[in-house]
Amino acid sequence: MASEMSLRLYGSPLVVTDSGGKDSTVCREIVRRSGIPYEVQHNLTTADAPQTIYYVRQMFRQLELTGVTCSVNYPIYKGQRVTMWTLIPMKKFPPTRLQRYCCQICKEDSCKDRFITTGVRWAESTKRKNNRGVFENFTKDPSKRIILNNDNDEKRMLFESCTVKGKRICNPIVDWEDRDIWEFIRCERLLVNPLYDMGFRRVGCLGCPMAGKNRWTEFRLFPTYERAYIRAFGNMLEAIHASGGKTKWKTAYDVFSWWMEEDKIEGQISLFDLPEWQGENVT
Repeated sequence: MASEMSLRLYGSPLVVTDSGGKDSTVCREIVRRSGIPYEVQHNLTTADAPQTIYYVRQMFRQLELTGVTCSVNYPIYKGQRVTMWTLIPMKKFPPTRLQRYCCQICKEDSCKDRFITTGVRWAESTKRKNNRGVFENFTKDPSKRIILNNDNDEKRMLFESCTVKGKRICNPIVDWEDRDIWEFIRCERLLVNPLYDMGFRRVGCLGCPMAGKNRWTEFRLFPTYERAYIRAFGNMLEAIHASGGKTKWKTAYDVFSWWMEEDKIEGQISLFDLPEWQGENVT
């Protein structure tokens, strides 16, 4: 049904969004078996583990040999290519659980005017709150918030329409449990991201605030990414000071310590002390 609607409404095949995770693996296989025409797209966040990047490349090579069109979307902000490390200084504050501009820019701004599939599942919403969304205007009115396309909220439906971005969304495994995902992968002998064999339960941006204390493990395994965040926070402080702003953070390590939710350091700043957070639109 989604394929027929995509061809009729957009004149283009259904797009399978592939993050490199287990849910994407299942969606990719389901769509392949359906026999419909489709494309596969991956959003390069620039903060994914090397294993994820290599895995996606491997899968794309295999798909392209069968005639499937595969493409990688690069994050764009204010008309220019960015990375996680250049985006943080531009935003002048770190990404947090509630202020996830990184998700919006690095993941959500792609596939405009297309019909897509996602691996969103209700089973992953147990610890997620209903007020999660894109805080484009920082309004406190939940009715004005826009839910991110990759939020696994229990209100997500099988078919969705995102009028803001002009795209429609199909969530074909929205009612699958974790056991369903892994049973399908094992029974069909599907190749998954090697991070799962390393003990990872989720595959996403390294250092994502949504990972909580697991970030320490991620940085122990991938110390280069920790250094990249600290360097970005240092550039962020320089950008704040260059624009005439003030902050109680003294060093990049102070920002990193706060961001990692360590004990509150002396003179620690609140994000709402920043002018950028005082009711201004940050998109």
